Amino acid sequence: MKDEYDFSQAEQGKFYRPVEQLDIPIYLDKEVREFFLRQSRLQNKPLALGKTINALLKQDIEISNKISGKS
Repeated sequence: MKDEYDFSQAEQGKFYRPVEQLDIPIYLDKEVREFFLRQSRLQNKPLALGKTINALLKQDIEISNKISGKS
């Protein structure tokens, strides 16, 4: 490492991305992933795993909101 670095031409925030814009990978358990793969094969449909999981989570949120009395 150098003793000193020249940051006089540096641009602050050049690589900054708000957390809301980050795509964070979510890893599924092996048996969960295999279940969805089996289901897609049985229905002869291509698997859009991200869309499927998001749809299930949205339904879960709706159910949770109904149970807790939120709209």
